[in-house]
Amino acid sequence: MNTLILYATKYGGIRYIVQRIADGMGGAKLHNLGQGGIPALDGFDCVIIGSSIYIGSIRKEAKAFLSQHAGSLRGKRLGLFLSGMEPENGGQYLEKNFTADLLSEAKAASFLGGSIDPAKLGVIDRFLIKIAGKTVSEPTNNISDEKIAQFVEVMRS
Repeated sequence: MNTLILYATKYGGIRYIVQRIADGMGGAKLHNLGQGGIPALDGFDCVIIGSSIYIGSIRKEAKAFLSQHAGSLRGKRLGLFLSGMEPENGGQYLEKNFTADLLSEAKAASFLGGSIDPAKLGVIDRFLIKIAGKTVSEPTNNISDEKIAQFVEVMRS
């Protein structure tokens, strides 16, 4: 299966997830949507799209890609995933950030957890975390290897 994994990230925490999915899929072409130059989708029969969540929303690069290329995803084996620190809100984030059409067409749609390193955060992001009533004083990781494996299993079946 010729697989393309497109992802959007602000601080890079999603890269672990992307690499695990690529490994599980038997290899894939990886592309960070923040770097532009999107590969032609017609060369891939499987497309997986993931984004980190930032203040409840997917990254603007992922939004732009989905609005411009939603039609090109029809007929492809489609996987959607999100990365973030609030797995208890994963279902809500999926519904908020992906259209009902995309979710219904997706073979897999999952919230896979996330990681955060306060040393990498900018002043505004630290402030927003504080306003949300949360504290992050050391690197935190709640990425679920089990959920990644389940996602890959569904995508491969």
